[in-house]
Amino acid sequence: MTLTPNQFTEMSNRLQEVRDEIGRFIVGQEEAVEFSLYAILADGHALLEGLPGLGKTMLIRTISEVLDLSFSRIQFTPDLMPSDITGTSLIERDADGRQQFSFKEGPIFHQMVLADEINRATPKTQSALLEAMGEKTVTILGETKAMARPFFVLATQNPIEMEGTYPLPEAQMDRFLCKILVAYPNRAELAEISRRTTGAETIELEKKMAAHELVDAQKLTKSVMIAEDILMVAVDIVQNTNPLDSEFDQIREFVQYGSGPRGLQSLIRLAKAKALIEGRFHVSIGDLKHVAKPVLRHRLLLNYEGEASGQSIDDLIELIVNNAGKGVLK
Repeated sequence: MTLTPNQFTEMSNRLQEVRDEIGRFIVGQEEAVEFSLYAILADGHALLEGLPGLGKTMLIRTISEVLDLSFSRIQFTPDLMPSDITGTSLIERDADGRQQFSFKEGPIFHQMVLADEINRATPKTQSALLEAMGEKTVTILGETKAMARPFFVLATQNPIEMEGTYPLPEAQMDRFLCKILVAYPNRAELAEISRRTTGAETIELEKKMAAHELVDAQKLTKSVMIAEDILMVAVDIVQNTNPLDSEFDQIREFVQYGSGPRGLQSLIRLAKAKALIEGRFHVSIGDLKHVAKPVLRHRLLLNYEGEASGQSIDDLIELIVNNAGKGVLK
């Protein structure tokens, strides 16, 4: 898509309206709203992690309403089967009484899919999402079916209740563009949540963007430019997460595996989305630093020494980010 100033400014304004409309219903959670929108603009998937009752499900449902996307919710449980997600073929009789196979689509065939408590399902069921998330297709009985466009998986998981859960393997974690930590509300936000949810007044959400307009916004996001020196800063950030290549002692000592090429792609894609929403044509070093933690926190794996010493992955990422881009103008 050709990047024209008028088109760019108009789209930036529309996206800010989307963010403001979500804020009319969701109290606080600015970072969760922000990065969820970045992931959607970057045509990727997001993992939201937070305590129960913080509004993760409501946030995702609100985003789907404001963007006018078809929505489905999958409650992941240990007895959930892959066919419960993808759908299955059933034998039905036609008008002449002949038997034939008829495919019944599962909840994955929607534009926005909420995978609620994704770590409660078995690895076999979790893997049913892999093809849909990576290739945006589903293969059932040898037949490949395309997903809806646009298509997003926004998954949630509870970080404290680990009994009866199946932690996501690194290969599936890497499919998520970013991992968003949903913060506990402060005192003022708690009071406002109570006012909005226990009173008689209801908030009617207004649809601010249609699905085809969102596809245009995704194309426009790809058109945001990144200078070669800024690109190399992104490369340095990702390379420094790997213990064999890192210039930092803490990374070499405490990290077993760092981020791969998909992490670099995600870093640039989210930085471009941030620049678009803020009305800028170019990615800055500040954009890269701002999105680095959500992009990389689920792509670093601590070794035994790191786990035993209580190292924080976010602190290690911050160490890398604070030293990135020295000598390059912002």
